[in-house]
Amino acid sequence: MPQPWVAIQRNRSSGSGKRAGLVMDLIRALKSRGIRPRLYARRADFDAAVSDPARRDQLVAAVAAGGDGTVLDLVNRHPDLPICILPLGTENLLAKAFQIPQCGQTVAQIIAEGHSQQIDCGWINGRRFLIMASVGFDAEVVHRLHAARGGGHVRHWTYVRPILATLFPFRPQKLRVTVDDLPTVHEGELVVVANLRSYALNLGLVPTASGTDGILDARIFRARSLVEILMQFARVLTGRHERCGSVIQLRGKTLRIESNVPVPIQVDGDPAGMTPVEICVEPLAVEFLLPRSAS
Repeated sequence: MPQPWVAIQRNRSSGSGKRAGLVMDLIRALKSRGIRPRLYARRADFDAAVSDPARRDQLVAAVAAGGDGTVLDLVNRHPDLPICILPLGTENLLAKAFQIPQCGQTVAQIIAEGHSQQIDCGWINGRRFLIMASVGFDAEVVHRLHAARGGGHVRHWTYVRPILATLFPFRPQKLRVTVDDLPTVHEGELVVVANLRSYALNLGLVPTASGTDGILDARIFRARSLVEILMQFARVLTGRHERCGSVIQLRGKTLRIESNVPVPIQVDGDPAGMTPVEICVEPLAVEFLLPRSAS
């Protein structure tokens, strides 16, 4: 009888060093449960293995062993596969949202139990995203960070220099947002469009977002000066931005964001081009293996 197997896509950077031990824990735990693990560092090898018709029927799951970027890359390459996460990155926002700990034994148990849930995806510039997209200040920080990093791990402290470079001088651009082809135009200087409520540093920018409702939730922040952006940040820290008149709350299936000059866009922590842009939702598009508590 063919043996069930799991394809593990390892991020060479986040899956190295001390975190490589977590991958080995996962491999040993899968073997003890009668599931054959196969580890791939090269995408081409992974893609060939999971696309083999002779092996596809026995494939239990594809594991993204890395950070949120590794998960997003796997979702875009193989949206038809059931995916599980072994969190090895700095933030691991998706793993936190799905209540998956940084533990190979636990991830093996999740895979063996086979409890799955369909999750919405966002679409932007022909690619899927899972957490959120934003336009404005934080997107410019992400663009600056990736332009200067030159490879290697991204740590929390590595954001300090691009944040300061974006703040001084602070030159916000007016953004115009429309929802579902409605005629009303909403304006602000920072737009966050969320599929899930997770955000870096546990900031609750869009606390109403849900990955299973087929809707995108958005917040438009008015921040025309350095003082205003700092005040908005203080409100977000305390959750008061949800009751603030300078923050617009929107929901819809498609949002279009335009500006007079190109403004940076970021998606799940990676640069994603410049405005104008159209962002839409693909309901229940990807299957994740999750702990039962995540439901």
